[in-house]
Amino acid sequence: MQYRMKHFQLTEEDIKKLLQRAETGRLGTIREDGYPYVISMHFVYYNGKIYLHGLPKGQKIDNVNHNPKVCFEVNELLGLQPGEKNACDTEAIYNSVVLTGTAQILSDALYKREVLNKLVEKYTPQFVGKELPENMVKGTAVIEILVEKCTGKYHK
Repeated sequence: MQYRMKHFQLTEEDIKKLLQRAETGRLGTIREDGYPYVISMHFVYYNGKIYLHGLPKGQKIDNVNHNPKVCFEVNELLGLQPGEKNACDTEAIYNSVVLTGTAQILSDALYKREVLNKLVEKYTPQFVGKELPENMVKGTAVIEILVEKCTGKYHK
């Protein structure tokens, strides 16, 4: 276990709050050649799972279809505590969450629409209650991450 995890663990409630308020997260997948691939994405934490959306084709979709094991990370930098004697003593004040799990592309059209509406609530609340166009729903892939392990840490 990392040193900070022994002494600076976020509570389960703090982890949930960070996952709800974070604007972006980083999705880590494995390419077919075995190399990692990480991309920053908008997401929503809903029903204890992470949901991401995007085009139905591309590297992340190929990777999830090839190997559904993924990692997802969010963080927030709250500030810096400058060192007194030199720059190397400066410390970051932050919260972060790292989770691992299994990803899949949603196929249930009704649930996909429900998740897309949750993304609308989070990022464009001015459009809550307006019907999503059917062609947009069909043309959007939604990735669901079933969380298997989740840890959070902080430094203040």
